[in-house]
Amino acid sequence: MPVNRDRILFEDEYLLGVNKLSGELVVKGKGKVEKLPLFDFLKQDYPGLRSVHRLDFETSGVVMFARTKEVYDRILETNFEEWTKVYTALVMGRIGRTMGIVRTPLPARTGKGMVEAHTEYTVLDRFANSSLIEAKIKTGRHHQIRKHLASIGHPLVLDSLYGHEKFNRLFTKEFGYRRFFLHATRIEMKHPVTGKDIFIEAPLPKPFTAIVKRLREI
Repeated sequence: MPVNRDRILFEDEYLLGVNKLSGELVVKGKGKVEKLPLFDFLKQDYPGLRSVHRLDFETSGVVMFARTKEVYDRILETNFEEWTKVYTALVMGRIGRTMGIVRTPLPARTGKGMVEAHTEYTVLDRFANSSLIEAKIKTGRHHQIRKHLASIGHPLVLDSLYGHEKFNRLFTKEFGYRRFFLHATRIEMKHPVTGKDIFIEAPLPKPFTAIVKRLREI
Protein backbone atom coordinates (compact mmCIF):
# COMPACT_ATOMS: atom_id res chain seq x y z
CA MET A 1 0.00 0.00 0.00
CA PRO A 2 1.61 3.32 -1.06
CA VAL A 3 2.04 6.30 1.24
CA ASN A 4 -0.95 8.64 1.40
CA ARG A 5 -0.47 11.48 -1.10
CA ASP A 6 -1.49 13.98 1.57
CA ARG A 7 1.83 13.26 3.25
CA ILE A 8 3.86 14.41 0.23
CA LEU A 9 5.12 17.90 1.13
CA PHE A 10 7.37 18.58 -1.86
CA GLU A 11 7.99 16.80 -5.13
CA ASP A 12 9.86 17.50 -8.34
CA GLU A 13 12.02 15.34 -10.61
CA TYR A 14 14.96 15.59 -8.19
CA LEU A 15 13.62 15.66 -4.62
CA LEU A 16 10.84 14.25 -2.48
CA GLY A 17 9.79 15.70 0.87
CA VAL A 18 7.48 13.60 3.05
CA ASN A 19 5.71 14.08 6.38
CA LYS A 20 6.97 11.25 8.59
CA LEU A 21 4.71 9.98 11.35
CA SER A 22 5.77 9.44 14.95
CA GLY A 23 6.31 5.72 15.45
CA GLU A 24 7.52 5.20 11.89
CA LEU A 25 10.99 4.20 10.74
CA VAL A 26 12.56 6.10 7.84
CA VAL A 27 14.76 3.18 6.81
CA LYS A 28 15.21 -0.32 8.17
CA GLY A 29 17.69 -0.72 11.00
CA LYS A 30 19.40 -3.83 12.35
CA GLY A 31 16.46 -5.18 14.36
CA LYS A 32 13.18 -6.71 13.28
CA VAL A 33 10.37 -4.33 12.34
CA GLU A 34 6.62 -4.78 12.70
CA LYS A 35 5.84 -2.76 9.58
CA LEU A 36 7.75 -1.60 6.53
CA PRO A 37 9.75 1.62 6.95
CA LEU A 38 8.67 4.76 5.11
CA PHE A 39 11.47 4.35 2.55
CA ASP A 40 10.22 0.91 1.51
CA PHE A 41 6.71 2.22 0.89
CA LEU A 42 8.01 5.16 -1.13
CA LYS A 43 10.25 2.94 -3.28
CA GLN A 44 7.12 1.36 -4.74
CA ASP A 45 6.33 4.63 -6.52
CA TYR A 46 9.86 6.09 -6.69
CA PRO A 47 12.23 3.23 -7.65
CA GLY A 48 15.39 5.36 -7.81
CA LEU A 49 14.89 6.89 -4.36
CA ARG A 50 17.75 7.51 -1.91
CA SER A 51 17.41 8.42 1.77
CA VAL A 52 19.23 11.70 2.48
CA HIS A 53 18.75 11.89 6.26
CA ARG A 54 16.74 10.23 9.02
CA LEU A 55 14.51 11.13 11.92
CA ASP A 56 14.24 9.17 15.16
CA PHE A 57 11.45 6.61 15.44
CA GLU A 58 9.35 8.87 17.70
CA THR A 59 10.12 12.11 15.81
CA SER A 60 7.61 13.30 13.21
CA GLY A 61 7.83 15.82 10.40
CA VAL A 62 9.76 16.70 7.25
CA VAL A 63 12.14 14.10 5.88
CA MET A 64 13.86 14.48 2.51
CA PHE A 65 14.77 11.96 -0.18
CA ALA A 66 16.76 12.24 -3.40
CA ARG A 67 15.04 10.72 -6.42
CA THR A 68 18.25 9.65 -8.17
CA LYS A 69 21.76 8.65 -7.15
CA GLU A 70 23.15 11.69 -8.98
CA VAL A 71 21.06 14.09 -6.90
CA TYR A 72 21.91 12.16 -3.73
CA ASP A 73 25.64 12.48 -4.45
CA ARG A 74 25.30 16.17 -5.22
CA ILE A 75 23.51 16.83 -1.92
CA LEU A 76 26.20 15.07 0.11
CA GLU A 77 29.05 16.72 -1.78
CA THR A 78 27.75 20.29 -1.86
CA ASN A 79 25.07 21.59 0.43
CA PHE A 80 23.65 19.16 3.00
CA GLU A 81 25.42 20.92 5.89
CA GLU A 82 23.91 24.21 4.71
CA TRP A 83 20.35 23.04 5.28
CA THR A 84 18.54 24.63 8.22
CA LYS A 85 16.30 22.16 10.02
CA VAL A 86 13.67 23.65 12.32
CA TYR A 87 12.01 21.54 15.01
CA THR A 88 9.22 22.08 17.52
CA ALA A 89 9.69 20.35 20.88
CA LEU A 90 8.04 20.02 24.28
CA VAL A 91 10.65 20.01 27.04
CA MET A 92 10.65 19.52 30.79
CA GLY A 93 10.62 22.64 32.99
CA ARG A 94 10.08 26.33 32.40
CA ILE A 95 13.06 27.70 30.46
CA GLY A 96 13.96 31.08 31.87
CA ARG A 97 15.73 32.51 28.84
CA THR A 98 13.76 33.50 25.75
CA MET A 99 16.43 32.10 23.47
CA GLY A 100 19.86 30.55 23.53
CA ILE A 101 22.46 28.44 21.74
CA VAL A 102 23.87 25.12 22.96
CA ARG A 103 27.35 24.45 21.61
CA THR A 104 28.30 21.26 23.44
CA PRO A 105 30.43 18.98 21.20
CA LEU A 106 28.92 15.55 20.54
CA PRO A 107 30.46 12.16 19.71
CA ALA A 108 31.10 11.50 16.03
CA ARG A 109 29.02 8.73 14.42
CA THR A 110 32.26 6.85 13.76
CA GLY A 111 32.82 6.63 17.49
CA LYS A 112 36.14 8.43 17.17
CA GLY A 113 36.43 11.83 18.79
CA MET A 114 34.01 14.70 19.25
CA VAL A 115 32.48 17.01 16.66
CA GLU A 116 31.01 20.49 16.76
CA ALA A 117 27.24 20.82 17.11
CA HIS A 118 25.11 23.94 17.54
CA THR A 119 21.46 24.00 18.55
CA GLU A 120 19.70 27.37 18.58
CA TYR A 121 16.45 27.46 20.54
CA THR A 122 13.62 29.94 21.07
CA VAL A 123 10.91 29.58 23.70
CA LEU A 124 7.44 29.71 22.11
CA ASP A 125 5.35 29.15 25.26
CA ARG A 126 5.74 28.21 28.93
CA PHE A 127 3.40 26.00 30.93
CA ALA A 128 3.20 24.95 34.59
CA ASN A 129 6.15 22.54 34.39
CA SER A 130 7.18 22.43 30.74
CA SER A 131 8.05 24.65 27.78
CA LEU A 132 7.30 24.66 24.07
CA ILE A 133 10.35 25.56 22.01
CA GLU A 134 11.60 25.93 18.46
CA ALA A 135 15.05 24.47 17.81
CA LYS A 136 17.21 25.15 14.74
CA ILE A 137 20.15 23.02 13.66
CA LYS A 138 22.43 22.73 10.66
CA THR A 139 24.79 19.98 11.78
CA GLY A 140 22.31 17.18 12.57
CA ARG A 141 24.48 14.99 14.83
CA HIS A 142 23.04 11.78 16.27
CA HIS A 143 20.26 12.70 18.75
CA GLN A 144 21.62 16.26 18.70
CA ILE A 145 18.54 18.13 19.89
CA ARG A 146 17.69 15.52 22.51
CA LYS A 147 21.23 15.50 23.91
CA HIS A 148 21.66 19.27 23.83
CA LEU A 149 18.37 20.04 25.56
CA ALA A 150 19.09 17.42 28.21
CA SER A 151 22.53 19.00 28.76
CA ILE A 152 20.91 22.30 29.84
CA GLY A 153 18.46 20.59 32.19
CA HIS A 154 15.46 20.65 29.85
CA PRO A 155 15.20 17.21 28.22
CA LEU A 156 12.31 16.33 25.95
CA VAL A 157 9.17 15.41 27.83
CA LEU A 158 8.85 11.58 27.74
CA ASP A 159 12.34 11.01 26.35
CA SER A 160 13.16 7.60 27.86
CA LEU A 161 16.85 7.81 26.90
CA TYR A 162 17.88 11.33 27.96
CA GLY A 163 14.87 12.46 29.99
CA HIS A 164 13.84 12.57 33.64
CA GLU A 165 12.34 9.22 34.65
CA LYS A 166 10.12 10.44 37.50
CA PHE A 167 8.83 13.45 35.54
CA ASN A 168 8.05 11.25 32.55
CA ARG A 169 6.20 8.72 34.67
CA LEU A 170 4.01 11.43 36.22
CA PHE A 171 3.39 13.06 32.84
CA THR A 172 2.22 9.76 31.34
CA LYS A 173 0.02 9.11 34.36
CA GLU A 174 -1.66 12.53 34.04
CA PHE A 175 -1.96 12.85 30.26
CA GLY A 176 -1.67 9.31 28.91
CA TYR A 177 1.09 9.95 26.33
CA ARG A 178 4.17 7.73 26.06
CA ARG A 179 6.15 9.15 23.11
CA PHE A 180 8.18 12.34 23.23
CA PHE A 181 7.07 15.42 21.31
CA LEU A 182 9.66 16.38 18.70
CA HIS A 183 8.50 17.48 15.25
CA ALA A 184 10.62 18.44 12.23
CA THR A 185 8.56 21.47 11.31
CA ARG A 186 10.55 22.95 8.44
CA ILE A 187 13.58 22.48 6.21
CA GLU A 188 15.17 25.50 4.53
CA MET A 189 17.60 24.65 1.75
CA LYS A 190 19.02 25.51 -1.65
CA HIS A 191 17.80 23.15 -4.30
CA PRO A 192 20.77 20.93 -5.22
CA VAL A 193 20.07 21.23 -8.96
CA THR A 194 18.27 24.55 -9.57
CA GLY A 195 19.95 26.49 -6.76
CA LYS A 196 16.64 28.07 -5.72
CA ASP A 197 15.79 28.56 -2.05
CA ILE A 198 13.03 26.18 -0.99
CA PHE A 199 11.11 25.90 2.28
CA ILE A 200 9.30 22.69 3.12
CA GLU A 201 6.92 22.59 6.10
CA ALA A 202 4.92 19.93 7.92
CA PRO A 203 2.00 20.80 10.24
CA LEU A 204 2.14 19.65 13.85
CA PRO A 205 0.48 16.26 14.32
CA LYS A 206 -2.81 16.13 16.21
CA PRO A 207 -1.40 14.60 19.42
CA PHE A 208 1.15 17.44 19.62
CA THR A 209 -1.43 20.20 19.14
CA ALA A 210 -3.75 18.42 21.59
CA ILE A 211 -1.19 18.29 24.42
CA VAL A 212 -0.22 21.94 23.89
CA LYS A 213 -3.89 22.90 24.15
CA ARG A 214 -4.30 20.92 27.37
CA LEU A 215 -1.16 22.40 28.92
CA ARG A 216 -2.31 25.93 28.14
CA GLU A 217 -5.56 25.25 29.98
CA ILE A 218 -3.86 24.21 33.23
